[in-house]
Amino acid sequence: MGNTFYFAWEPELMHWLQANLFQSDIMVAVASFITLFGEEIAMVVILGFVYWCYNKQMGIYLATNFCMVGIWNPMIKNVFMRRRPYFDNPNVACLKPVESGADIYDINAQGFSFPSGHSSNSAVVYGSIARFMKKRGVTIVAAVLILLVGVSRFCLGVHYPTDVLCGWLLGLFGLFFLPWLQSKFSTKWVFYLVMILISLPGCFYCKTTDYYTALGMTIGFFAGNLVEEKYVRFENTKNAGKILLRLLFGGAIYFGLNTLLKMPFDSEFLASATAGAYAVRVVRYAVVLFVIVAVYPMAFDRFGKKKEKEAER
Repeated sequence: MGNTFYFAWEPELMHWLQANLFQSDIMVAVASFITLFGEEIAMVVILGFVYWCYNKQMGIYLATNFCMVGIWNPMIKNVFMRRRPYFDNPNVACLKPVESGADIYDINAQGFSFPSGHSSNSAVVYGSIARFMKKRGVTIVAAVLILLVGVSRFCLGVHYPTDVLCGWLLGLFGLFFLPWLQSKFSTKWVFYLVMILISLPGCFYCKTTDYYTALGMTIGFFAGNLVEEKYVRFENTKNAGKILLRLLFGGAIYFGLNTLLKMPFDSEFLASATAGAYAVRVVRYAVVLFVIVAVYPMAFDRFGKKKEKEAER
């Protein structure tokens, strides 16, 4: 399943890097650590910190860009259906599969190669942070992270260099295009609705789980943001203790609720490439994102008000 196309220099470069620089476990561990900065857990921690604690408006800005690029990436992947480098190049080793518990040749689990999701994720998230904050130091750190995450992907054998390059371009496109496009809408919910509608065609042809994960996250975030702005309106905090608690409980809710919502279903069904399994994935991630964006923050103000009343006594 899938298509094979690449420039001759790409697998040659990857083989040279792996043969000369990544034969030791230490170097593989370093590259694997760097690549974490483009993965789901890093995005959740960063977005959670910014949204719940540091600057809610910045968090909304980051999450909107991240969610849409996260949908566009697998929509493009499922058009080109490019097989990962190690599928067709015996000299290229898969040093860190996308899904560690699945067969490395299972495309449904490992996904297609073009463009790189880690590269687009890092470009849009770290690029959005730099663009929002407009600080030279932040911009330099963001650029270094974007570069390192992308390079780590082809060093680990899971992407061609051109996957990484196009992943960067997709992330940067979303970074500049989406805020401009949103400025053309006078009402946020209309913008959100249009974004979801233009994302739905992927349901007719996408055969990998990353698209359905991103679609669910986007629906949940958009709905949660609208509800939070109208009914919750929590405030950020600079208190170190509150920041730690918000992140710990938020992370526990994100991963715990995701696990809980899987329990009614058989593991083989959830791993199957069926419409039912995809629908469950969309609903699961939509519920999780809605809860952490709109429901969980309700506890912030209640906790604060309780402390204020105790102080008044």
